[in-house]
Amino acid sequence: MASSPNIVLFPFMSKGHNIPIIHLARLLLHHHATVTMFATVANRHFFSDSLADTGASIVDLPFPENINGLPAGVESTDNLPSMSLFVPFANATKLMQPDFEQALEILPNVTCLIFDGFLDWTLESTSKFGILRLAFYGWSYYSMCVSQDVGMNRLLSGPESDDEPLTVPSFPWIKLTRNDFDEPFNVREPKGPYIDFVMEQAIATAKSYCIIMNSFYELESQFIDYWNNKCEPKARSIGPLYLAEPSRNKQHHHQKPTWLQWLDQKLAQESSVIYVSFGSQVEISPKQLREIATGLEESKVSFLWVVRKGGSELADGFENRVKERGIVVEEWVDQRAILGHECVKGFLSHCAWNSVMESVCAKVPILAWPMMAEQHLNARMVVEEIKVGLRVETSNWSVRGFVKWQGWEKMVRELMQGEMGEKVRKKVGEFGEAARKAMEEGGSSRYTLNQFIDELQALRGNSSKLCC
Repeated sequence: MASSPNIVLFPFMSKGHNIPIIHLARLLLHHHATVTMFATVANRHFFSDSLADTGASIVDLPFPENINGLPAGVESTDNLPSMSLFVPFANATKLMQPDFEQALEILPNVTCLIFDGFLDWTLESTSKFGILRLAFYGWSYYSMCVSQDVGMNRLLSGPESDDEPLTVPSFPWIKLTRNDFDEPFNVREPKGPYIDFVMEQAIATAKSYCIIMNSFYELESQFIDYWNNKCEPKARSIGPLYLAEPSRNKQHHHQKPTWLQWLDQKLAQESSVIYVSFGSQVEISPKQLREIATGLEESKVSFLWVVRKGGSELADGFENRVKERGIVVEEWVDQRAILGHECVKGFLSHCAWNSVMESVCAKVPILAWPMMAEQHLNARMVVEEIKVGLRVETSNWSVRGFVKWQGWEKMVRELMQGEMGEKVRKKVGEFGEAARKAMEEGGSSRYTLNQFIDELQALRGNSSKLCC
């Protein structure tokens, strides 16, 4: 019998990238693979705590020091004072290559490296040691396919208005605008350090054996088929990786954090709650925060709102006025526990892909308010393609406009109490059930994973196929 594959995982230094990689590690370990995780020293505890009950090994790498423009001690994008520092941070990881190669060289019988797509420089390292290299991306096929089609056809160089509808050639039912893309992609002639970073990333991915995707066939079959028929390298759908994380044991009341005790109280009162969270990396203006607060207050809907620490510049007396039906939390929360709570019936979200997948798995419909990266495309997918959510209405009807409190009130009520809310709740329930079945024996993702593990075993002795 062939020995189990020895798989090395190298995540990018960002919580949104780390979480699905941790779930991937659990999934691979469950399939009897040996797993080694690379992590910087400051991030190590996050991985060791999350994987403490597994057999995963963690190898420390020092993060470069004294990088011009980067605050000392910052080893994760979550701690950057501004996302304008993202490219200098990402480029700083290239200085880790000598330490990475030194550690990689002494690992025994490495079958493959699964690297975060942002760590394009690992291509040179794996080529040097003849190691099979696989890219991991924590986004949807929808955003990947649409972005490629828009870019190849230079659609964003045409329209005069940022809100002029554009038809995507390969998917003519999809209408986008320039505002669905972040700078520098939404300008006529994109250039600069970020474009250079993306191009390096694309080249390295193209030279990888395949792409590992946190999605499942039933969710976006048309886009999965398109990618694997038209694009390279081929992609493997083995998600939702979120479902690889075991359910936590029920805690006694006195062990539960305050926010979880509060949810239990709402359940006892037979009250439905909307969970509000926009991630940890985007800054929201004090003016917009106050409009959100007023909208939630006027909606009369119960809510649990997670805000950035020190970022809750809300109206005076807000928390006291809503204390019977609303709670504002500045500490870290277990999003899985919140979305899985019986009383949580909606999620006001920025539509990062992890949050979308977690919401689908929990059968909780989404109220979309995207802000950065591919979140606008994810929101399009959620609302227009798979129809598991609604979208916040901006005051100027642009996808990037300001949202007044009346818009928040209207759409929170609609999601939680309206007819459209009921429709998307039914749809997300269907996809949630499909997600569970995809990960079970005989399901699409389980079949793909089994096939993938067998393929790795077959390739182990064939050095001619280890590198592109």
